[in-house]
This record gives sequence, C-alpha cells and structure tokens, in this order.
Amino acid sequence: MDDGMASSARVPVWLDCDPGHDLLLPHQDAYALLLAAYHQSLNLIGVSTVHGNAPLSKCTLNALSVLEAIGKPEIPVFPGLSRPFCRTAHTASDIHGSSGLGGTDLLPQPTRFPLTHCSAVLEMRSALLSQPKGTPYVVASGPLTNVAMLFTLFPEVSEHIAGLSIMGGAIGADFTHVSVGQPYLDATGTTHARTGNRTPFAEFNIWADPESARAVFQNPLLKSKTTLIPLDVTHQAYATPEIQRMLLNGINGPTRLRTTFNELLMFFAHTYAKVFGLTEGPPLHDPLAVAVLLEHDPNPGVRINFDDNGGERWDVDVILEGEQTGRTVVTKSVNGEGVRIPRTLDLPKFWHTLEECMARADEVTGYMK
Repeated sequence: MDDGMASSARVPVWLDCDPGHDLLLPHQDAYALLLAAYHQSLNLIGVSTVHGNAPLSKCTLNALSVLEAIGKPEIPVFPGLSRPFCRTAHTASDIHGSSGLGGTDLLPQPTRFPLTHCSAVLEMRSALLSQPKGTPYVVASGPLTNVAMLFTLFPEVSEHIAGLSIMGGAIGADFTHVSVGQPYLDATGTTHARTGNRTPFAEFNIWADPESARAVFQNPLLKSKTTLIPLDVTHQAYATPEIQRMLLNGINGPTRLRTTFNELLMFFAHTYAKVFGLTEGPPLHDPLAVAVLLEHDPNPGVRINFDDNGGERWDVDVILEGEQTGRTVVTKSVNGEGVRIPRTLDLPKFWHTLEECMARADEVTGYMK
C-alpha cells in the first residue's frame, strides 16, 4: 500500500503505553496504536510498555498482539518499567480478565517477541535523538514512570523533541462542563461531582505514579512542550452507537479486525456503564493524545483542531498524599509558558480520521473476515 507520504516527511512518534491497564478502560491503547501506526502524517518509530493494571509482561504481550492484529508486527516493542518510582504497582485482573484485554478472543498471538536487549528508556533516548531536532514527539498514554525516567536522566532529549503529549489527569471545576461519572458521597453524606476515574479525585495514569507525573509536569525543559489531554477533554469523545456502527462496518462491512476492535469497545462500554453510570457510549481517551499531534499538519484536510481557549497555559502539580493522592491541580501560568490543556476538539474530524486508519489497516490485513 502507498503510505501517501515518505517516512522522512512524517512526524516521528514514540508511543509509551500500557495496553490493558486503564482502570475500567482496558482497550484504549489499541485505538492509540491504530492511529499512530496508520495515520499517513505519522511515523511510529517505537513502542514502550509500562506497568499498569495488568502486569508489565501482559501489557507487553497485548501491545504485540494489537500490532499483529493491525498488520504492523514489525514495529519494535520494548518492555519498560514494571513498577512506579516509589510506590507499589497495582493490577486489576478481576476487572480486565487475566490478560488485561478482556472482551475478545480474536486478538492473534504475536509472531514477534519484545526487544529486551536494551532498556526501554535507553532505546527511547536513542530513537528520539536519531530523528532531526525539533521533529519527534513522545505520546504517553499510561503512567508516566518511563517518561519521567527518560527526561530526568537525559535532559538532552527534552531539548531535542518537538513535544510531549500526555493522556492523563482530570481538572474538574467545570473546566469543560462534562461528567466523568456519577456523583460520590463524602464521609458526611454530602454529594459531590466526580473528577477522577480511579478515585473521586484522580485519573488512573496520574494516580498510579504521582511522583513521576509531578516530575514531568514540573520539568522546566518540558513545560512549554507538553500537551495534557485530561478526562475533561476525553469525556467529550463518546463512541455512541452511531460511531460504533461506523467503526464496525466501514464501507465493506465487518472484517475480523473491525470485529476485534468492536468487541474490545463493547466490553469497555458495558463496564463503563456499570461502574460510572454513563450510557452515552464509552469515551476514547488514549487516541486523543495521538490525534493532537495532527493539529498543525501542513495539510488543512488532515488537521484536527483542539481549542485551548486562546492560548491558555497552565502550571500543573500533583497531590502526593492523602485521599486526593494523584489529583492534578492546575493554575493559570503567569508567563504563558506552561502546559497546554485544550478544552474542546473537532470531534467529527477525529472520528473520521480514526475510521480512515481502520480502513488502511483493513487494506493491509487483506479485509479478513
């Protein structure tokens, strides 16, 4: 298949992910991998896995299986760090199933093995520095342990990359006027709006390793290069029944690949409705951290616009102790050089782009039924 653009002209992307981890959101990374691997403006140069609600070995196997399913087994996968910086790792096999990717038995066994001859963090450094300065992006869709280690040990990478995109955190306080779930009761019986998905206050990725998250958000070399996609944004991207039908059927009807992804999505939808009481359809979180890289694409037909309310920038901190551990706290940057946190995006364009990538994957995998 013609990729439509030489790899040298595409944006180099390293995806740090944890397929099967997002508490109650087990299948987000499959869609992020699909988008990063098949968008014609992106060049997925490598994948690293990080601890999550499935053990690292299973997250790594899941990444390999997804890449096998979408016809991209050649993309290298490196197992990263298996536990948070200074906390106990958390797993949730009772929620996700023993593999961490419940909902389908159609994912193939990988034909390739993870690459373990080199530390994932060292490989990230090498791969990113091998790209022209100011071109590569890091997308982090899991806990920030690998990413914090990379940028702490190798500050030259912070200076070299074009940007860092993170799916994580939750702002609340009517940042975008969306609901992330049913209200919760405090110890006095008072009802409050929910902010997070792991606790009433915290989103899972940040909660899982808050020390690493704080290190990333407060890195002075990274602040102005970082875009944060919190739950306040991702909960606008509901995969409604109409969207589900579009992604399942495409133009030529359901294929094995589309059926696999649909089964993953429906498992997520049922769990999300049961736990959070949200029945509009499951929100797709992780792919948005990839999609934001397309905002400045030179082709207007490719761009996906994310609205940051006129260039708002934020200082981001993370609570490390107490019942609100993992909560992201934001204050508007006084010098305009903080983290970018969009408030909305062009949702029709996002869904159209995801469908285009699914169609390209169908073509590569031979429209298998």
